[in-house]
Amino acid sequence: MASLSALGCRVRDMTTAQESSITTAVLKDAQDVFKDIGHNVIFAVLRFKREDPTAELAAARETFDRLPALIRSMNIRAADDGLRCAMGVSNEGWDYLFPGMAKPKELETFAGLPGEPHSMPASGGDLFFHLRANSEAVVYELMDQIRGFLADTVTVVDATHGFRYFEGRAIIGFIDGTEAPAVSESADYAIVGDEDPDFAGGSYAFAQKWLHDMGHWRGLKTEAQEKVVGRQKFTDIELDDDQKDTHTHNNASKIEIDGEEKKIVRMNVPFSNPAEQQTGTYFIGYARHWTITRAMLVQMVERDDALLSFSTLLSGQLFFVPSWSRLALMAESE
Repeated sequence: MASLSALGCRVRDMTTAQESSITTAVLKDAQDVFKDIGHNVIFAVLRFKREDPTAELAAARETFDRLPALIRSMNIRAADDGLRCAMGVSNEGWDYLFPGMAKPKELETFAGLPGEPHSMPASGGDLFFHLRANSEAVVYELMDQIRGFLADTVTVVDATHGFRYFEGRAIIGFIDGTEAPAVSESADYAIVGDEDPDFAGGSYAFAQKWLHDMGHWRGLKTEAQEKVVGRQKFTDIELDDDQKDTHTHNNASKIEIDGEEKKIVRMNVPFSNPAEQQTGTYFIGYARHWTITRAMLVQMVERDDALLSFSTLLSGQLFFVPSWSRLALMAESE
């Protein structure tokens, strides 16, 4: 596993303190990679069967071409439901669909992070969809339409239905995303700029599924839970430094390079199937630089993030979410 110091050098090389702000034109061209959890969510990861490359490329191109119109139509049909959609392609999917085509500078295949006592697994998949809206009917309808265009060319790697928990809290009961950038500030953290001009307006999306041992978690006193997370449970006030250690979640996941904190747009979405006693968090992080997200993940493993002690990680993969104009070019590509 790459050390955090080595990753820090890579982050430093890829970013500068005075990195240019995102222009209005680039912002308008970006997909919905901003912090808006929605009340009902679907995350879907699909993989092409690799049986008929011609047919599978045609299905991908049609999906890329039709997606903007599908979203516009749903926003007319359900104008008050706040539909948001982001679609990404993995490095493996990119190489399969578009061999030889230029790729975003930081797109790679996440191979997992080994560690003791905890590690982070990698999972497969070519296409990633993140749909959210106030109504479950809306996300169902859009996902069903998308699946129709892909027809029999893909298999479903994972489909997770999430929901907004009370007060927007994570399923473990704590307010989520306090330190994440506000929507008004998030573009500079989530969207690629002129450092990679051919892919400006895109975003690096890392998707990771956590399953929690809720019985163990609920068995802890509130004070013990707060030491795991690093914040007060009711008020959301951050604990003093002398009340935390390197294992505390908000310490382990906080990245600083040369004294400057690096941020991404992160969303933690609860999901649950009580009948099978499966309850967890689907984490999605959108970033201008994958190196920053990866450094966070490495540090969580190296510092033995306390939250990992109550969780089993089921998946993890990187996807690139192209701008709408780049997606249109991909739809036309031979």
